[in-house]
Amino acid sequence: MTEPEQGAEADPLPGLTHASCAGLERMAIRLRESTHTLSAWRLDITCDEGPGAILLVETPGGGTLYRGEGLFLGWPQERLEAAYRRLLPGGGEREPDVVQGG
Repeated sequence: MTEPEQGAEADPLPGLTHASCAGLERMAIRLRESTHTLSAWRLDITCDEGPGAILLVETPGGGTLYRGEGLFLGWPQERLEAAYRRLLPGGGEREPDVVQGG
C-alpha cells in the first residue's frame, strides 16, 4: 500500500467502489438536540457496498454540519464533507440553486 504524496488529498471514499449520486433533495429536518426545524440537502449515494446518504445541514448560525446514514453512519465531519463534495452533481463547487415558485 502506498502512502499519499505529501500535500495530496486523501481519497474521501476509501473502500467504496463505484460510488455515485443516486439523488439530491432539499428537505426540512429536526435534530434531537434542537427545537428548531432546519434546512438540509440529502445526497443519496449508491455503491457496490450498499446504499447510504449524507445530509448537509444548515445551522441557525449560518454554519453547516454533515450527518451520515447507512454506509456513512459514524464517519467524521471532515470525511463526510469531502465525500459529499466529491459526489455532488456538478463537481461540488456549491450547493444547487433553490427555485422558489410563487
